[in-house]
Amino acid sequence: MRPTDLTLAEGLEALEAREISAVELTQSFLDAIERLNPRLNAYITVTGEAALADAAASDARRAKGEARALDGIPLGIKDLFCTEGTRTTAGSNILGGFVPPYESTVSANLKRDGAVFLGKLNLDEFAMGSSNQTSAFGPVENPWSRANDPEKRLVPGGSSGGSAAAVAARLAMGATATDTGGSIRQPAAFCGIAGIKPTYGRCSRWGIVAFASSLDQAGPVARTVEDNAILLRSMAGHDPKDSTSANLPVPDFRAAVGRGVKGLRIGVPAEYRLDGLAPEIAALWDQGLDWLRAEGAEIVPISLPHAKYALPTYYVVAPAEASSNLARYDGVRFGLREKGSDLKDLYERTRARGFGAEVRRRIMIGTYVLSAGYYDAYYLKAQKVRALIRRDFELAWGKVDAILTPATPSAAFGMDEKQDDPVAMYLNDIFTVTANLAGLPGLAVPAGLDGQGLPLGLQVIGRAFDEETVFAVGGVIERAAAFSATPQVMA
Repeated sequence: MRPTDLTLAEGLEALEAREISAVELTQSFLDAIERLNPRLNAYITVTGEAALADAAASDARRAKGEARALDGIPLGIKDLFCTEGTRTTAGSNILGGFVPPYESTVSANLKRDGAVFLGKLNLDEFAMGSSNQTSAFGPVENPWSRANDPEKRLVPGGSSGGSAAAVAARLAMGATATDTGGSIRQPAAFCGIAGIKPTYGRCSRWGIVAFASSLDQAGPVARTVEDNAILLRSMAGHDPKDSTSANLPVPDFRAAVGRGVKGLRIGVPAEYRLDGLAPEIAALWDQGLDWLRAEGAEIVPISLPHAKYALPTYYVVAPAEASSNLARYDGVRFGLREKGSDLKDLYERTRARGFGAEVRRRIMIGTYVLSAGYYDAYYLKAQKVRALIRRDFELAWGKVDAILTPATPSAAFGMDEKQDDPVAMYLNDIFTVTANLAGLPGLAVPAGLDGQGLPLGLQVIGRAFDEETVFAVGGVIERAAAFSATPQVMA
């Protein structure tokens, strides 16, 4: 077995047993990045020299018996997390030269626990997208391909497409990601790996470039549910620098993965049985419920009546918050600056060159729904619907312990198949946005393949701050599915 084929948990065991050094493990990933990244474009910036230095320091700590929770584990960092002394772009020209003088709390927590950072991962610009095609640094390619059309380039999902593709292609043992409407779970499902969006407030947002502040949440992607649990424990925790950070203890998520589902009630929302739902998706969903039933869970039909309004609600709230957050990128305070004949011209030229088409589209939508005469009709109404969506879940928790749904409405699609239809692209988030609007944890688990040999995922949604149950359910699905297919780029 190649070192890059180890899961994160296996990597920790191999390092502890001195079967491999952190330097050797890190070098194996850097070699893989050099070989495959020119094709996949998962990394924007590779920090090989710093990674090897950190790996050597990790080996020294382990030799002294001072190993930390993640000592020597090579990770990729989504280029939305500010990293001190390393360029942070958010996938945008407007931040193309930005080098932060500080470290995000999440990445600082991972460093504290000994993780080795391989570099910064590609993403949809400012995390706005479902395909990783809106990045100013070019699209990311999914390491999977269709059996009947292996030359067709497929999207990895977005916005955390670089994170998911890197982990799937064995260019990192795990990666940080963010999820505003499905940007962890959708790319994880498309790339055949696991990824969790924790409860809003479980991980600090400090030092993460903001998209929509009431929806954004950091989380990990990794090859297994257990690996996600290991990473989340290091990433999570209260942060006084973030007023939305929850002051709650961080559980041992890893211990929950194997505890089973006997006696749990698993909800099946009727509203997710959409007209035209792909038969393969419906069949996988039913299979997942059968797996849980076989392990002692009770399957309970539930209703989330306002779920049908979730997507339009999200695409009012998120652009409104984005238009406010992105106002700071004006060519004056920091980032790109274009010359102009006056201040207004400078603003217009800077933002026109700095922002891509999708970001400009969302800023315009957000500005419109916040404008005089439309605020009540759109933004205020969307917030009221959001409260109803949250109440639907609160009522459901009186009947069930977790909810199982599909993660995506399809497998990964071609790079040329939806890029000219924004609405079709937005529909990729139809199963995921409810968890963001309600602030709930959601986990994507690879559970099977479609007829073209592409991965499909299931989604587990849980109560707020009950990631342990989510991991327990996800662990059962993972063991039952025994998902072991390999991306074609690795075959």
